Amino acid sequence: MIVRLRNFVGDTVLSIPALRLLQSHGYRLELVGKSWARGLLETEGWPVHVRPERLGERVAQLRALRRQLRAQDPGFDRRSNTLLFPYAFSAALDARLAGLRAEGHAVEGRTWLMRRGHPRRPGRHTLVEYWELACDFLGIDEPPPPAIGLQVSEPQRERAAALLAAQGIAPGRYVMICPFANGKTEVLDRTWPAFPEFVRRLNAAGRRIVMVPGPTELEGARQLYPDVVRFEGVGLGIYAALLQMAGIVVSNDTGPGHIAAGVGARLLTPWGPADPAVWAPWGPTVKLLQYWPGWASVEEMLAEVDQALP
Repeated sequence: MIVRLRNFVGDTVLSIPALRLLQSHGYRLELVGKSWARGLLETEGWPVHVRPERLGERVAQLRALRRQLRAQDPGFDRRSNTLLFPYAFSAALDARLAGLRAEGHAVEGRTWLMRRGHPRRPGRHTLVEYWELACDFLGIDEPPPPAIGLQVSEPQRERAAALLAAQGIAPGRYVMICPFANGKTEVLDRTWPAFPEFVRRLNAAGRRIVMVPGPTELEGARQLYPDVVRFEGVGLGIYAALLQMAGIVVSNDTGPGHIAAGVGARLLTPWGPADPAVWAPWGPTVKLLQYWPGWASVEEMLAEVDQALP
């Protein structure tokens, strides 16, 4: 079956349990999403087809996938064969124009484009929302797992270890920071304003600090965090390994925080305006400090780091 991923790192991480559930019920998954999903999901073995930007190219891609899967399975066109995680009208339109029998959430007035629309239930955590969509597709009712269990491959782990060794940094003995947060929640910034001061204090205490800035974060990282070890141009799979190998990860409300929780890293997040019941990273190794409309103090965050790295 074809599964359309969402365009955001955090959402893709939170959809992994739902994807595994579909696979456990006998579906061979063909994923359509962003190019970075290949590295992020490498160990799962699911093919990831990079979604084009233009409508005509998107439809052509889906039609080609449909022909391929129909050749492998004569019954492909006789049942629901596509699941849409995005809420957008365009996701359903693409599938309809490609002749696919899609299912997804009944939102954006798009149900008529799909074979079946499912309710988007209020008040759900985002991981639970994707999980319940997969359950609705399968016609089952099961609880979601307590942890995501995102895996990194051995080559990704080896590459991460080599990067650390080149800087004289031991696994488990560094603080990984994710100080940027793209996007806002109801026009409110999700970035902890004391992050630069927090990092300055960590440096003064002799902590080894590592970060992996994204393509749009390079200049900000160089200006705000000049004394931090920066691994630039690193793919998400190696990034996931670096997060997993950290003594503690300190992250804003952002995609890498979800990766950290996914791989079971010890994650500390100064949480801002977003509703944690909907958007918090998922798993038992996560600690959120939320005092909105205020923020966690630098002293409280430093105490948490000292506890993790005595």
